[in-house]
Amino acid sequence: MTAVLSAPFLTPIAELGPAHPSIAPLAQVVGADECVPLRAGDSARYANLDYAASAPALTAVAQTVQASLAQYASVHRGAGHLSQVTTRRYEEARETVRAFVRGRVDDAVVFTRGTTDAINLAAHVTCGDVVVLDIEHHANLLPWCAPDRTGSSRVRVVPACATIEDTLAALDAELASAPAALLAVTAASNVTGEVLPIGRLASIAHRHGARILVDAAQLVAHRRVSMVSHGIDYLVFSGHKLYAPFGAGVLIGRADWLDAAPPYLAGGGASASVDFGITGADAAVEWHRGPARHEAGSPNVLGAISIAAACTALADIGFDSIGLHEEALRARLDDGLAAIDGVTALRIFDDSTDRVGIAGFDVAGHAPRAVAEYLSSDAGVGVRDGKFCAHPLLKRLGHPDGAVRASFGLGTGSDDIDRLTDALTRLTTRARTS
Repeated sequence: MTAVLSAPFLTPIAELGPAHPSIAPLAQVVGADECVPLRAGDSARYANLDYAASAPALTAVAQTVQASLAQYASVHRGAGHLSQVTTRRYEEARETVRAFVRGRVDDAVVFTRGTTDAINLAAHVTCGDVVVLDIEHHANLLPWCAPDRTGSSRVRVVPACATIEDTLAALDAELASAPAALLAVTAASNVTGEVLPIGRLASIAHRHGARILVDAAQLVAHRRVSMVSHGIDYLVFSGHKLYAPFGAGVLIGRADWLDAAPPYLAGGGASASVDFGITGADAAVEWHRGPARHEAGSPNVLGAISIAAACTALADIGFDSIGLHEEALRARLDDGLAAIDGVTALRIFDDSTDRVGIAGFDVAGHAPRAVAEYLSSDAGVGVRDGKFCAHPLLKRLGHPDGAVRASFGLGTGSDDIDRLTDALTRLTTRARTS
């Protein structure tokens, strides 16, 4: 039988001082006690610091999905009792999501396969120029590079400046220079965790006659969002970053563009009426309006239910508690990384003051993949390495070959942070003494 290691990787709490008390996880997640093999031949509890890629399922979410399986059936077109139950749960999920992000009563809530799918849907329904920053995840860059459905080229990329204030001014100037239909921006960087002032960005867009789409994939699990208060026209996020990894995402926003565009996919569910002539060449199709127009086929009912369950769970925990938990972990992580020679934190803006639970960093003299492999094999710590689907941003930050990213959430405790920083200390110390 292999031994399970934990204590050797931890700095004793007494040595950390009163500024760094022990921090317990805030919520139960599936797999919290999972053990992984180490190079030494023993094993350790897995320290999951890769939440920004895919967060583990909240236990409450998994239990909701499991309970729904017994009554799972077809949606929208079945007269049977279980079909009616499933349809009601699916539609109730929309309202739960709308309430969670404080959407407008007439906003469409369309379930998708994830953030990438949601932004591609938004690109499908948007006509006109789209302004983006060069710091975006590829999901909020590449869909806008293709011509819109009128054949017009549309993407206008604005380089981010050294400060948020200068970046806002650059976006203001770009939108003033020529009409644009949409400003598409991230709410929080998936590389550094830095949070952008969405309300101010929305005001800039609206002042110049544009709408705003917010990629909130890295924000909604960490911060309270209000589409109404922040002036957000379209909001997108993924369940798998919201503790609901069941293959669904969502686009919430103004219905007029969605209703005016052809269906995202042609098929059953999107069509209200279909009439073929003898050859089919004179087919007459009437498409639904509303979310159904862009949800052809059998929807991911369990994915939608899981997102709604995550929204409910996060609201029950409360974002004040979530913020305090993550602030304590972030301070511990930042202090730990800053104390290690050769470790440099990544930052986009000189004046940013708010971050979600993400820390991108470089370890001098070590390739990102080598660092990630060492953390896994020697300490049982899971982090991300590479370019994080943000190649232009990594290049502008001076790391074209990638970096390392640690990210955390509700299931993270101080032991996980200490395991990471202790292992990095051993790695850099070994390099200096060898």
